[in-house]
Amino acid sequence: MSFINSLKKRRSIYALGKNIKDSDQAIETIKEAVKHSPTAFNSQTTRVLIVTGDAQEKLWDKIVADELKAAMKAQGVPESAWEGTKAKLDGFKAAYGTALFFEDQDVVKGLQEQFALYAENFPVWSEQASGITTVNAWTALAELGIGANLQHYNPVIDEAVAKEWNIPSNWKLRGQLVFGSIEDEAGEKTYMEDDDRFIIVK
Repeated sequence: MSFINSLKKRRSIYALGKNIKDSDQAIETIKEAVKHSPTAFNSQTTRVLIVTGDAQEKLWDKIVADELKAAMKAQGVPESAWEGTKAKLDGFKAAYGTALFFEDQDVVKGLQEQFALYAENFPVWSEQASGITTVNAWTALAELGIGANLQHYNPVIDEAVAKEWNIPSNWKLRGQLVFGSIEDEAGEKTYMEDDDRFIIVK
């Protein structure tokens, strides 16, 4: 049951800090989790940008903030709504780092051409690979006592992120895993009844 216990440790932690004892181990753990996560046809479609330090500050304080503020203005969202959003972004900025997960669309398209019978499935399988890889990295970090939460500011930030860090145009941003020291535990989690969720046939 050790794996199940690891999954139970993986919670959305929003009170994060920069007090990670071994940052190299944290980054290596993310890399290993990505490397050993399954993908359809062993296609290894996942790509990851890991930002820490000044880059972490720039991601949340400049890139996400600027792009989101512009998007909100374009949507006619009142300026008064920005303060709540800014507080959230400040919380992410306070974390040690962020792993930005991408999927390589050139690999996906290549598989669609190579295996035409399954062409419509490869984008779906790519999305599944992204989810699997992200949660594996998240769980692995939890095992180290490092907290994380998953954000999705794509596609609002895609172009700005790509420009800032020279991301190849074939990398499609799928999520941002914010990670850092746990400054406050997650709240209690509730679960729906098993009878409403599972059908078991013998």
